[in-house]
Amino acid sequence: MHAKSESDVTSLAASSPPRSPKRAGGVGGGNNYYVQSPSRESHDGGYKSSSMQATPVFNSPNESPSHPSYGRHSRSSSVSRFSGNLRKGAGGERKALNDKGWPECNIILGFLTFVLLFTVFCLIIWGAARPYEPEVIVKSLVMDDFYAGEGTDHSGVPTKLVTTNCSLHISVYNPATMFGIHVTSGPIHLIYSEISIAVGQLRRYYQPRKSHRVVTAVIHGEKVPLYGAGGSLMLSSTGGAVPLKLDFDLTSRGYVIGKLVRVTHKVHVTCPVVVDAKKTKPIRFSKKACAVYKA
Repeated sequence: MHAKSESDVTSLAASSPPRSPKRAGGVGGGNNYYVQSPSRESHDGGYKSSSMQATPVFNSPNESPSHPSYGRHSRSSSVSRFSGNLRKGAGGERKALNDKGWPECNIILGFLTFVLLFTVFCLIIWGAARPYEPEVIVKSLVMDDFYAGEGTDHSGVPTKLVTTNCSLHISVYNPATMFGIHVTSGPIHLIYSEISIAVGQLRRYYQPRKSHRVVTAVIHGEKVPLYGAGGSLMLSSTGGAVPLKLDFDLTSRGYVIGKLVRVTHKVHVTCPVVVDAKKTKPIRFSKKACAVYKA
């Protein structure tokens, strides 16, 4: 055993370097502090060396380099929040589109359904109103003037000329219980040997439902040339029977639902008639005297 002298202990204490104090703000400020490693004595020259090693201080275990998941976790959180916002935004936009689109589709479907049902309803009404055809009866023909004479046409060609002035009375019955009818006619021709010697027309009028009405059309012809057909016309001042023919179309139109649903009937009427200039009484027609058929 070697006993150290008091002078040796004093020299060792003097030669040992002082420990470095801990720097303030290590934990709270995230600063570094230094720990002094024990010095290793050199037996060769009694020289003592010391080394200083810096050790970083971290606030939490996650801040340590041994936990690299901090950066990945932060990025994952950011990506999750960003994608979540995108999904939320896309969903909101999709919801807005649905909220905007579906009501419009419902309106369109409702409108188309209404149009379809209304069309079916109109067809049913039209089918129910179609059978109500007006009844047309030629009642009588009153001859006011009917005579023929020799003359020339507008170009100076000599021919027989005939003048006619008469009134035609027609009875019209509207059997419809749902609507009235508007009645009119085409040209009413009084024909002699395929030549129209007088023409007239029925004025348009309105006839209520379930009603009868007798209407009058004036037929007139002034100095109509007969040319070759006039040779067979035996008409003198003393009279004479002349075969003629009445020919006309009569149209009735009923507005069941305004102009959306309307029913139209058109008939063609022909009546043979024998005119005698000497007789002034009206010429009456029986129900079977005239042919009435659909035009």
